[in-house]
Amino acid sequence: MTVEQFSTKSRLADTGEGITTDELQLAARNHGIPLEALRYDLTPPGLHYVLVHYDIPLTNAFDWRLTVGGCVEQPIDFGLTELRAMGRQTVRVTLECAGNGRANLHPRPISQPWLMEAVGTAEWTGVPLTALLAAAGVREDAVDVVFTGADHGVERGIEQDYQRGLSLAEALEADALVAWEMNGLPLPPQHGYPLRLIVPGWYGMASVKWLRSIELIDHEFTGYQNAVAYRIRTEPDEPGTAVTRIEPRALLIPPGHPDFMSRHRFVPAGEVTLQGRAWSGWAPVDRVEISTNAGATWQDATLDASDNEDLSWRSFSYVWKATPGEHVLTVRAHDKSGRSQPVEAPWNRGGFANNTAQRLLVLVQ
Repeated sequence: MTVEQFSTKSRLADTGEGITTDELQLAARNHGIPLEALRYDLTPPGLHYVLVHYDIPLTNAFDWRLTVGGCVEQPIDFGLTELRAMGRQTVRVTLECAGNGRANLHPRPISQPWLMEAVGTAEWTGVPLTALLAAAGVREDAVDVVFTGADHGVERGIEQDYQRGLSLAEALEADALVAWEMNGLPLPPQHGYPLRLIVPGWYGMASVKWLRSIELIDHEFTGYQNAVAYRIRTEPDEPGTAVTRIEPRALLIPPGHPDFMSRHRFVPAGEVTLQGRAWSGWAPVDRVEISTNAGATWQDATLDASDNEDLSWRSFSYVWKATPGEHVLTVRAHDKSGRSQPVEAPWNRGGFANNTAQRLLVLVQ
């Protein structure tokens, strides 16, 4: 049997097909944030969403080296001691998986079956990527920057290290960070220990974990994770468009208390303060709307004025006068670039950038 035959190909679920064993296995390895944990301004590392493409590599900070090479004046490599000596910067960043919401699509792309919980916000500490590029010296022929992690595996028959590329302009303008701390502590193994890339505003696939090399090249990067995966397509053979920045999204913290299996909510009648978080990778969120009647009417929520005007999530609240009966709560975000979250996002074969509005069924008693 060949590698191509042994490696699972991508496909869409058949009509009526439930979650497969392969998907269940992925869901057991990767996890989203429990929605009640949206209460935390900073997501505790164990509650932050996790997606690991291959295996979590066994790594050691003491002998870890990061190389910067390719189209540079002086190839250079760093250990963590040298990196820390260059100074430290801390940024608050909301990361979201590009496949968030995939499991709600029809037909469903067979892959990690995210519902809507693949998100988290943390403070990442490290050195700006621009400082490392400046130390190596960027040559005039540099076009793209390729980031390689230590995780290695096979995807759709292709054996590979996990690699992602950014154009040189994107790499210089993204305020990217090479981080060694998460919320003030060393990176946990599942979040890239001892070193990872953080690209604010971009879906999480750009923030390469277990980062071991940065290479500048004189052409467009055509590695698998750029040219094949993470493309928005409606037909299997079209080139598609690249997945890049995070589309606007808002999530409610589920009110009341849940049913164990369905997660439907039980809420007492009267005034109920609905709260949640909203974010966008294109511009700061400046408006959030809430509907308590499945989108028939909408009301503006109140944004927390104390939140930073950056690309991390903002908290919002709305006082709802809840009356007895069933209600469907939904919420949508708008950002300063003019982008708005749709009630239902367009379908695509990979299930990427699906920011369809959350629907939360509650029974008011």
